[in-house]
Amino acid sequence: MKEFRDKVAVITGAASGIGRAIAERCVREGMAVVLADIEQPALDNACHELASRGAKVVAVRTDVSRAEDIEALAQKTLEQFGAVHLLVNNAGVGSGAVARGTLADWQWTLGVNLWGVIHGVHVFTPHMLKQDTEGHIVNTASIAGLVSGEAGGIYNVSKHAVVALSETLYHELAQMSAKVKVSVLCPGFVSTRFYECERNRPPELQNEVRPEDLTPEAQAKKQAVEKAIKAGIPPNEVADCVFQAIEHDDFYILTHPEIKTLVRVRMEDIIQNRQPTTPPLIE
Repeated sequence: MKEFRDKVAVITGAASGIGRAIAERCVREGMAVVLADIEQPALDNACHELASRGAKVVAVRTDVSRAEDIEALAQKTLEQFGAVHLLVNNAGVGSGAVARGTLADWQWTLGVNLWGVIHGVHVFTPHMLKQDTEGHIVNTASIAGLVSGEAGGIYNVSKHAVVALSETLYHELAQMSAKVKVSVLCPGFVSTRFYECERNRPPELQNEVRPEDLTPEAQAKKQAVEKAIKAGIPPNEVADCVFQAIEHDDFYILTHPEIKTLVRVRMEDIIQNRQPTTPPLIE
């Protein structure tokens, strides 16, 4: 997909961070944009700002963990613009360790990170194939979808699943000789409000505060992650990587060169049948 002007993009998690940056790049490319997000005030603000620049933009409040919300998003998109050429399944959250996480942690994180992508692919791909025009699907995973460290265990699980889903979808579309292509976005740390994602956790999936979460060690680890995120690359650089990948039909979108080194170490761990190497934080 090399021509973007007058094409239609649908982006989840579009009110802030990476999603917002991709939306802004879409507007600069002359695309119509459908913004989807669960955070209504931020969504309204993003829509207003982009519309004030003359963009064709629509905002649809969407909980990606709900299939009916994604179906409504697709219906609104087709009613408004008649087609969709770029789908960015980007909404994401993160919480919980594998050993100590609660079922609420699993339900929330997998509901958004994995089921959000499943719903997006399930609902939009048939429409995109039926159009018989060039199109592209970008699924946002993470470096945590390629290597696994000690932190963010449930998040790691969700992102590895997104990578596997995307790889499989790539093979399926290639076998069909489809005009719709797919990429998986695996960024390192990006300067966003991701560390504040608990603000959007549904009331029914809230946790009680656990004593172990208040220990100095737990607080220090949390602060280290927040510091790394704040020091990360700006979201607009990620958006540039995404569009470059779409134009060149690249599958893996890696924002940090160091990622390849960590992936190589993991592959060597597997090939040599050795214990997993703990990857460092990538800043």
